[in-house]
Amino acid sequence: MADILKRNKALSVNPLKASQPIGGSLATLGFNRAMPMLHGSQGCTAFAKVFFVRHFREPIPLQSTAMDQGSSVMGADENVVEGIKTIAEKSRPALITILTTGLAETQGADVHRNVREFREANPEFADVAVVAVNTPDFTGSVETGFAATLTEIIRALVPDAKEAGTYPGKRKRQVNVLVNYMLTPGDLEALRDIFEQFQLRPVFVPDISDSLDGCLTDEDFSPVTIGGTLISEMATLGDALATVVIGPSLAKAAELLEQKTGVPTYALDHLYGLKANDALMSALAEISGHDVPERIERQRSQLQDAMLDTHFMLGQLRIAIAADADLLNAFVDQVQEMGSEVVAAVTSCNVPLLSRIPVASIKIGDLEDMELIGKANKVQLVIGNSHAVDTAERLGTPILRAGFPLYDIIGGYQKTWIGYRGSRQTLFDLANLVINYSHEEIPVYRSVYAQKPAGELTGLNSSKALSCH
Repeated sequence: MADILKRNKALSVNPLKASQPIGGSLATLGFNRAMPMLHGSQGCTAFAKVFFVRHFREPIPLQSTAMDQGSSVMGADENVVEGIKTIAEKSRPALITILTTGLAETQGADVHRNVREFREANPEFADVAVVAVNTPDFTGSVETGFAATLTEIIRALVPDAKEAGTYPGKRKRQVNVLVNYMLTPGDLEALRDIFEQFQLRPVFVPDISDSLDGCLTDEDFSPVTIGGTLISEMATLGDALATVVIGPSLAKAAELLEQKTGVPTYALDHLYGLKANDALMSALAEISGHDVPERIERQRSQLQDAMLDTHFMLGQLRIAIAADADLLNAFVDQVQEMGSEVVAAVTSCNVPLLSRIPVASIKIGDLEDMELIGKANKVQLVIGNSHAVDTAERLGTPILRAGFPLYDIIGGYQKTWIGYRGSRQTLFDLANLVINYSHEEIPVYRSVYAQKPAGELTGLNSSKALSCH
């Protein structure tokens, strides 16, 4: 059981976390014809948009209620109602989410009341789903913002089984899959393939593999998302065989979905490493009634071989990880499977999962905290997002870029981490970083018995050292 070390600084020196509105926007962007609207100043939205565009390298639909000095003091209800109306008129999206920022929350905004006011005043937009979510950026992180938004979308769009007449198993192959913020478009494509090998039809909620996968379309421009989970699919979730939930952060969303539909839930912490993927395959075999396909069995054997090949580099390797809780837990499990030692674990905010992550201590803080703890514990490799690159350079270690945002590499958003194949590739990546980055070089030996002038002595000993090697 991990010892949770609380913050002891008045500010973040080198921030690790991205804010809740960004997480809420990411969840929204996984739905078809959707538009997130941040209730706050224009700068809040612009900054979030920069994060998304640099990470996905795609145009990102994002709107703002554009609060200014006047509305911040006098009230910004009109900004919200008019903002929803304008988006509904111009873009006719299937879903609009209203996500609060720190400014709106501090001002005392009641976005749920604003949505009711919009509904009363504009009945002609009854076909546009509007969901309000409290996501202040002075608390929580991308992870909690994503989870809160998904919970509210399920609350608003999934009908109760009694009212809708749905029942578990009506759709004999459908499986609902609640996916957390850390699964990339590449992960979801790989996961879809795994489900289909068990002859199941997964409905990802949300599905960024269809909306943020970097696919060129015939349309010149779209003001809303192209691709993603159809809003009409939300009405069918009660007819599924089962719900697979990936990530402890989605526990509340999963509980709400099961209450509404009665569909049984299979909860998985993550899909990194051998043990976690064995749990997934066991669940899918139970749900489908089919044996594990031979192709997947072979991929498992390939992962086992990779574990043998890389354990020389990764066994006893001292690793520092900086990530939100779900991703931190996933990497801790995977590297500990290989015998690595997590000497620095840093996360953005306190959540229940932290207490059961199997490390000595977890620091709730920023990248400066990881740097200080890592230096004290002679860290040899860092796992973190692109903001941690400079930290790794100062520590003199290689870095495996993972998480959000990844802005200094091409295609990071599309990388596949999950499944036996993704886990295998992660082990190769880690081992290659260790091989290609020199650790603790053996210093050149200079004999005290060498009878040479000082100038020649240096050259002589260097050549001796080289000949010995």
